[in-house]
Amino acid sequence: MYRSILGHAQKLMAFATSQNQLLPKRMIHVSAVCNKTQSGKYKKTPKSDRPLTYEMANPPWFIATRKSWNSWNCSNLEDGLRPKQTAVEDMFIRKFIVGTFPTLVCSEVIIKRQFNHIRISFLFRRAITPSKYYFLIGFSEELLSYWLQCPVTLEIQSVERHQDIIFKYV
Repeated sequence: MYRSILGHAQKLMAFATSQNQLLPKRMIHVSAVCNKTQSGKYKKTPKSDRPLTYEMANPPWFIATRKSWNSWNCSNLEDGLRPKQTAVEDMFIRKFIVGTFPTLVCSEVIIKRQFNHIRISFLFRRAITPSKYYFLIGFSEELLSYWLQCPVTLEIQSVERHQDIIFKYV
């Protein structure tokens, strides 16, 4: 049965090619131009009450001019070592930080890798005592250094309340 279908298809193709009916010589696809860039843009609300941070206020095409990447590493370059493991580690670091500092992280977690050293920075809300704050920093650095097998440094800046990081309203 397969041979008969194949033979029939070959005959049909030979006939259509001889008649120039199957495929035109030029194939042009004409459609309306859709230059809508939608991701990373926030719609204006009627009351202008949606708060945006500096990272959110700049659209994605301003990466490397006004805003920065959330992960700095060279493993995604051509012939880079362990790009998949680095992406998984970055996701693990972000989940660990947000879980260790519950309801206290106010911004995106920025991960910078330099040689064998990982630096993690984010904005932290001052809602706990300084002794707990320093304990959580040391706890996080030690555990991440042990799990990732490289030195880890947390570079944290604190803000009084979550509204202090609002850049503008849309």
